[in-house]
Amino acid sequence: MIQEPPVPSPCVHVCALDEQDICLGCQRTAAEITRWGRMDNHERREVLARCHERARQQGLLHPAG
Repeated sequence: MIQEPPVPSPCVHVCALDEQDICLGCQRTAAEITRWGRMDNHERREVLARCHERARQQGLLHPAG
């Protein structure tokens, strides 16, 4: 069985947390950042989906269309 490579970190090296403990660079929570190295790919994809939604809500992403 071929093992899937790890989902890469979304870190963009802009590491600063806002008032809600969400990184301004990657949109992960402090807890998500801390746990990233111990997550499996399924969990990592779930975190990435939440990061994408947070970025969209903050107006950091252009709406699809």
